[in-house]
Amino acid sequence: MEERERKLYKLQAELCHTLTDPIRLELLHLIGNGEQTVGELVEATGLRQANVSQHLAILRQRLIVQTRRTGTTVHYSLAYPQILDACAIMRDILVLQLEERHDLIATTVNSPVR
Repeated sequence: MEERERKLYKLQAELCHTLTDPIRLELLHLIGNGEQTVGELVEATGLRQANVSQHLAILRQRLIVQTRRTGTTVHYSLAYPQILDACAIMRDILVLQLEERHDLIATTVNSPVR
């Protein structure tokens, strides 16, 4: 069982590494609202098509998004919608951390100098 757990930790780290780019997180959020084409994602993000396509290729390689082709148009959707739940949990933790830092800074700034 230990070997299996180590393999899962490695795969989990690789998945998390894929999610370290803010552009990929934004694309996941947009695709999570419903199936999107590259053109729609370019319009929504203001990024160049080549940049969006590169990020989508990475997400597709990691099996995070899936594609459906109609003619020459490729539509992207989430392979596992639960990925948005994982991202939301991480985001909630970040908000809590920021609030705690803000409270700590405010307490330090407002405390009398000794």
